[in-house]
Amino acid sequence: MNTTLLYCGHCGGELADGEHAECGRALMMEPPRYCAQCRRRMVVQVHPTGWSARCSAHGELASE
Repeated sequence: MNTTLLYCGHCGGELADGEHAECGRALMMEPPRYCAQCRRRMVVQVHPTGWSARCSAHGELASE
């Protein structure tokens, strides 16, 4: 399955438009809020052992 990441999971901005190093650092500490494939806002749940985030179009992501 080819999953092209077009958008920042932290701010929702296009990855091609500017610097997202600060967003990358933030994503090390918190879950993504936007789907990196379609920019939809995701439903995020934080658990004691991690997090899960669900996009209505692309499914669920979870922390390791």
